[in-house]
Amino acid sequence: MKWVFRAGELAKSGWDVVVDESIAGWKHTGLRIGSLTAGSPLTIGADGKERVIFALESTGLTVAYRLAGQVESQEVQLAGRSSVFESTTDHLYLPIETDISISGDGRVALGEALATEFKAVSVIKAAEVEVFVRGAGRESRQVNNFGVPDALVASRLIVCEVIVPSGNWSGIPPHKHDTYIEGVESNLEEIYYFEAQAARGSTALTADPSGLLNVYASDERPIQVTTLVRSGDVGLVPYGWHGPVAATPGSDLYFFNVMAGPDPDRSWNVTDDPNYAWIRESWHHQDADPRLPFNERK
Repeated sequence: MKWVFRAGELAKSGWDVVVDESIAGWKHTGLRIGSLTAGSPLTIGADGKERVIFALESTGLTVAYRLAGQVESQEVQLAGRSSVFESTTDHLYLPIETDISISGDGRVALGEALATEFKAVSVIKAAEVEVFVRGAGRESRQVNNFGVPDALVASRLIVCEVIVPSGNWSGIPPHKHDTYIEGVESNLEEIYYFEAQAARGSTALTADPSGLLNVYASDERPIQVTTLVRSGDVGLVPYGWHGPVAATPGSDLYFFNVMAGPDPDRSWNVTDDPNYAWIRESWHHQDADPRLPFNERK
């Protein structure tokens, strides 16, 4: 099985990236990344997927949507942002069986999940997005928690954004969510969409911004991914321990996470690799990285 796709490899039907069930071994989650030009909207027909839509970089988006059973479309204006590293942004949740047309400029991201329940349309404004710093020391990273169970009402979909400053590690301790144990661990596929930039404030700007993705087996199912990732790359985690996701020195790393699975409840519970569980305790004796959060200009 192939679990890492380089920029351009998943281009399909006018989209820069499409992750869907056509990829061998993939069942529950989806991702679309699209580039918008004037007069050429990106469209999606009604289907059995729920979605969250937002700008990666744009002056603003217009999303026209028609819900199941409705004749007329409705429109929502979503604020944009100059970069995924600069600020949060507006998000639109749309339920299953919804026709969608997206127009504007720049680039747009959609997280997707197969679902059976119809949930209400919702908009999360940029100012409403919970932004917090997870971890401490070199394990500090920023999380934009706009689509986790506590923040978004959805059927299956769980989404968030993470920013890892130069030299720091995320996804640490390595953890897994590939076996359903009620209240303890979830069974969730996970998608990583990456972007990287030369480190903010660096005087020696790297010509090749990158990060590291690491995935390894947690049971009899074989998987091993240890690779550099760059802007536009996509990593898929069907099962197994995953972490760290690290920003190489001289590079800041961003990733958009999409998760969903077959569990009877929509939860995000993980189990740490016991060999590295001690890392969480070390955070009590360290301060968070002062470079974070990126939303606050330093």
